Amino acid sequence: MQYDLTEEQEMIRQTVRKLAVGKVAPRAAGIDETEEYPWDILELLKENALMGADVPETYGGMGSGPLALCIIIEELSKVCASTGLIPAVQELGLLPILLGGSEEQKQKFLPKIASGEHLSACAITESGAGSDVGSIQTRAVKDGDEYILNGTKIFITNGGIGNVYSVFAKTDPDTAKSSKALSVFIVEKGSPGFSVGKHEKKLGIRGSDTTELIFEDCRIPAANLLGGEGMGFAICMKTLDFSRPGIAAQALGIAQGALDYAVGYAKERKQFGKPIATFQGIQFMLADMTTQVEAARQLLYKTASLLEKQAKDMSRLPAEVIRFSSMSKNFASDTAMKVTVDAIQVLGGYGYIREYPVERMMRDAKITQLYEGTNQIQRVVIANTLLG
Repeated sequence: MQYDLTEEQEMIRQTVRKLAVGKVAPRAAGIDETEEYPWDILELLKENALMGADVPETYGGMGSGPLALCIIIEELSKVCASTGLIPAVQELGLLPILLGGSEEQKQKFLPKIASGEHLSACAITESGAGSDVGSIQTRAVKDGDEYILNGTKIFITNGGIGNVYSVFAKTDPDTAKSSKALSVFIVEKGSPGFSVGKHEKKLGIRGSDTTELIFEDCRIPAANLLGGEGMGFAICMKTLDFSRPGIAAQALGIAQGALDYAVGYAKERKQFGKPIATFQGIQFMLADMTTQVEAARQLLYKTASLLEKQAKDMSRLPAEVIRFSSMSKNFASDTAMKVTVDAIQVLGGYGYIREYPVERMMRDAKITQLYEGTNQIQRVVIANTLLG
């Protein structure tokens, strides 16, 4: 069943699907094999104005909303999860600016991010601060009309290729782990004292750039502080509430791609003189897989439709919206992991071979259960919003 999309949303789906099948799919295995960022695919996305779907037209985006963005990510991820991550992480990196930035900051930074001319990144995670954002150790000290940043970030998507970074750091160490200790800054590529460290070798999403970021007496203008000192935690939480459905969309796309391949394979593969699709054991697996994928889609689209009604400012989201955001990411990513494993099972030994895409899809699926909040953290959020 198709969710009730607007004419614009359906047009976006068909356009991206055509690009994904015709241009991205033939590159997917190569991107995974070489572990290189697909600059040619980035250009394709830029040419088709797919880098700023959720950015208001005022700041150079499409202004199409969260659901349109999720559709874009979903369709790309059906054939290549690394490609689906490109618009997803662009959204993650720009959201702190869109949510907490001044009008001047938005006008300065968002248009080039929305066009794809500049790549964005969000720098939260540290070796001792993943799910526990309050344990961030990166420091920012005011010095006249500048801030001096010191610290190290890890596992940062677009870390080595970004132009604009939203960097979270403590400005008030005396408040320890209080939410008021954290602030967020815009750091531009080339800032003195800012460097890129280790490039990570990953299980999946190998075409994505994941690196360490190092700040050594990095000086940035005080004008690059977003929302004022102590606003970092609130900006971080609302950023993730808006961005998690993008990861759900990536997971959904991976799952749908694996399901589609398994169905096609089951119809063609013969054992005991007939297609394996005629065997009840295979039929039941495929039935469960498609049920889970469709349930994930309905939950995700519901979440995106709820977010479309919310202002992109620092007003607090309703508990129900926060809950749906975490539920969609949690359920879609668990579905992606289960469906890709089952797809390999349908293919048997061939599913384990790199010549067939489902093993890559399984490797790509795993990260969706981990980043932007592990699924254990999502369950905590779901319970907290449910129980008050």
